[in-house]
Amino acid sequence: MTIQVPIKNVLPLNTQQMDHIKAVIDECSTSQLIWLAGYFWGLSNQEKNLNGNVSQSEAIDIPTITIISASQNGNARGLAEKLHSSIIDAKLKANLIHARDYKFKNIGQELFFILITCTQGNGEPPEEAIALYRFLMSKKAPDMHSSSYAVFGLGDTSYEFFNQAGKEFDQRLSELGAQRLLDRVDADVEYSELAHVWRIKLIEILKQKIRLSSTDKLPPSIDNAHTVQHTVYDKYHPLHARLLINQKITGRGSDKDIRHLEIDLMQSNLQYQPGDALGVWFENDPALVQELLKLLSLTGEEIVIVKGCSIPIEQALRQHYELTVNTARIVEHYAQISQNPLLIEKINHSCTLQVYAKKTPIVDMVRHAPSKLDAEKLISILRPCTPRLYSIASSQDENKNEVHIAVNAVRFYVEGRARTGGASGYLADRLHEEDEIRIFIEPNNNFRLPKNPCTPIIMIGPGTGIAPFRAFMQQRDYDRATGKNWLFFGNPHFTEDFLYQVEWQKYVRDGLLTRIDLAWSRDQKNKIYVQDKIHDNGNDIWNWIQEDAHIYVCGNANHMAKDVEQALLQVISTFGAMEITDADEFLSNLRTQGRYQRDVY
Repeated sequence: MTIQVPIKNVLPLNTQQMDHIKAVIDECSTSQLIWLAGYFWGLSNQEKNLNGNVSQSEAIDIPTITIISASQNGNARGLAEKLHSSIIDAKLKANLIHARDYKFKNIGQELFFILITCTQGNGEPPEEAIALYRFLMSKKAPDMHSSSYAVFGLGDTSYEFFNQAGKEFDQRLSELGAQRLLDRVDADVEYSELAHVWRIKLIEILKQKIRLSSTDKLPPSIDNAHTVQHTVYDKYHPLHARLLINQKITGRGSDKDIRHLEIDLMQSNLQYQPGDALGVWFENDPALVQELLKLLSLTGEEIVIVKGCSIPIEQALRQHYELTVNTARIVEHYAQISQNPLLIEKINHSCTLQVYAKKTPIVDMVRHAPSKLDAEKLISILRPCTPRLYSIASSQDENKNEVHIAVNAVRFYVEGRARTGGASGYLADRLHEEDEIRIFIEPNNNFRLPKNPCTPIIMIGPGTGIAPFRAFMQQRDYDRATGKNWLFFGNPHFTEDFLYQVEWQKYVRDGLLTRIDLAWSRDQKNKIYVQDKIHDNGNDIWNWIQEDAHIYVCGNANHMAKDVEQALLQVISTFGAMEITDADEFLSNLRTQGRYQRDVY
């Protein structure tokens, strides 16, 4: 017998509650929706054998542990999610919050505060944590003597200011009176084992602090048997996709070799949004591998152990270790092994060491200081290979089963020998159409189009920084968005380096691109950059800001992004009639509101 139930009785939620839920799920990917389904299932099963509507976790007053993820490319977020799951499995209470969503003025009330952060640019905190960082470093920061905290820093030793953001957060929290739960961790690019050990130690300490024994009766964790099985592609489980197009989009006379790549998603249901990044796994150039082996008098057939498997050293170097990024730590280790006077002198001067490591690839360091080195010792000083992230240059609504990226092939010479970047050389020179490529999506919720399609946007992206704005415009076109769009783009030469020129001209002709300002740094005697164009159009930029425009910046963190920010501050100060300190606070407020977003590297 079939019973007809009126639709109005199916949903036990009012209109306001449904609006709140819809606001959250509209931004979720398929995998996130599946996770939420399991999460809500778990919540519904926590309230058993209770009197009234009080859950067991509410009946037992257990302090909540606040976990903040401050992520730039997703690693900190992933680690925070694992920690959150482990804490729940340990029958403790925890809230996981992205730094951009954290109400940082309440930080003084936190009993347990766990921060997992990366570092970007020249030692700065990630974009989503800048507001939190500035608040903590200001005189407004509260006393935190009642708080306990831990910091896990994610970084890259190839950069001079390794894990600087984590170090500064850790020091400042201590200065404010908070007590360390355990020492800060400064993790390099391969951090999984270190994070696993840290996670175990932290949870044991938290248990002791909270005085929760293993026999306390708290809600059980979600039974894995009831979770939905689905395929998830990520950094460790990439999609094996197919390259469709590898096209050079700079002219013959350009000093740059920039490629437009289109990749077939192979009916995988891999989802992305404008603003996300594409992670790409690559292999080192076989010729570079052979050059290094020859310098070290290795045949390439020597067996080494990698991730528990025995493989030839040649394969290990080609597939599993970084050869194109040198670091001060690698130079130090190799200097100790080779005892080469030149390298010993370098490691005794930290500034000189950093410069040498940055300018000298590993193979050229070995050439400068030849030494006998067995295969196992060689891989012991190298870093594991890590994928590269590229801003996605397409909208999936416009390109259903494809993803596009723009790649600048890094090419340079060292003592007359041609060198290329590891990933960019692989993509530009060795990956051909129809070849397989291993990819995954790295979401970037800190670089999103405004929800209101009527909102104006200002896009600032020289060089390959233009890539996400191609995705933005495709999406605005698909959505028939009525908001105004303004692009600032720069490169050396108009005739050789105007990336996606035909597309931008079409957007202007169709009226979708309201304004475009171009800066060609080498087409005239005086160099002109995008920040100069910002200065020239300051009054109009201020008017757009007054119309609630969102500002987006994509490109180099150390130079361009800083120069652009200074130009914006000057515009706000001049045309907003305020002191530069007030302009800085004004821009910080725009960042907090999501109206000033940067994707910098």
